[in-house]
Amino acid sequence: MKIKGLLVVNAVVLGGSGIFALLLPDKVLSLYGVESDAAIQLMAQYAGLGSLVIGLVAWFSRNVKDSKAQNSIVLAFFITYVIGAIISVLGTISGIMKVGWAVVGLYLIFALTYGYMLLKNCCRDKG
Repeated sequence: MKIKGLLVVNAVVLGGSGIFALLLPDKVLSLYGVESDAAIQLMAQYAGLGSLVIGLVAWFSRNVKDSKAQNSIVLAFFITYVIGAIISVLGTISGIMKVGWAVVGLYLIFALTYGYMLLKNCCRDKG
C-alpha cells in the first residue's frame, strides 16, 4: 500500500468515527458498554473531535509530495497509534472497555502499517 492510500483509509475510518462520536456520543458510548451522563457524553464529543482532526489531517495531507513532510506526517501518526494501542490495551485488560480488543486491533493495524511505511521510506531515502 502506498502512503496516499493509507492516509485515505485513515481519513475515512477516523473521520467517520469522529463525526459519529460528535453527533451521537450516547450511541458511541453504548457500543463500548459505557453508561453515560452529560459530562461523559461531552468527553466523548471531545474524543470525537480528536478523531475527526486526525481524519482531516490525513485527508488534507494525502497529496503531499515532499518526502520530509511525508515522513513527519507518518511518524506523527505512528506515534499516535502506538500510544492509542497502549491506552486501549490498558482499558481493555482493566475491564473498562467491553469491545476494547477491536479498538486495540484497529490501533495496532494503523501503528504497524505506519511503522512499515517509516521503515520503507527510511531505507528508500538512504538507498
